[in-house]
Amino acid sequence: MLEIRDLVCGYGHVTALKGLTIDVRAGQLVALVGANGAGKSTTLRAISGLVPARSGTIRFEGRDIAGAEPRRILAEGIAHCPEGRRVFPQMSVAENLAMGAYLRRDRAGIAADQARIYGEFPRLAERRGQAAGTLSGGEQQMLAIGRALMARPKLVLFDEPSLGLAPNIVERMFAVIRAICDAGTTVLLVEQNAFAALELCDYAYLLETGRIVLAGTGEALIADPHVREAYLGG
Repeated sequence: MLEIRDLVCGYGHVTALKGLTIDVRAGQLVALVGANGAGKSTTLRAISGLVPARSGTIRFEGRDIAGAEPRRILAEGIAHCPEGRRVFPQMSVAENLAMGAYLRRDRAGIAADQARIYGEFPRLAERRGQAAGTLSGGEQQMLAIGRALMARPKLVLFDEPSLGLAPNIVERMFAVIRAICDAGTTVLLVEQNAFAALELCDYAYLLETGRIVLAGTGEALIADPHVREAYLGG
């Protein structure tokens, strides 16, 4: 579904990705793990068109999307659930969900999807008229996930969904993300909790200083001595 080859991009004089190559197959949950500053979030931002590629290719379902505007990338079927949730704080829960569907025109489908999200996240239903900025961190993460799903994406990019959340909420978030994939939506997950991400995923890549240094199943990476020493506490 997603093929990235030799991707180079960065910010100003800083090169964050130095020839990144990864594949995400349809129906998979793929994790991208690594230390802070390794280039994980930059990878997702490059896919979404938020950071321009200096060289290399990004192909989605066979079509080149490198350099495309974020609006076109969303229309192609890629939704981005960003780090820090980034809800619209002064808008209501319902309005935030509606923003996720702003490219759609099928009112009945939008209403059905909103009802499905309220069913998945009852706390959002209870607070549908409440300003998003007044929600708890966990509730805002639920809203960010729901907003991404309102686009009916083929691929969802999740950037650090557990960041700043209580452990019991983190467990719930990971279960939801696994369920999204099991229901047929492909997932590319960036997550600082390497062990949880590797347990959850079908396939994983280890990114260090802008380069992929290891790839394999989650089980294989958990068993790797370097991963265990550097990322899993030995």
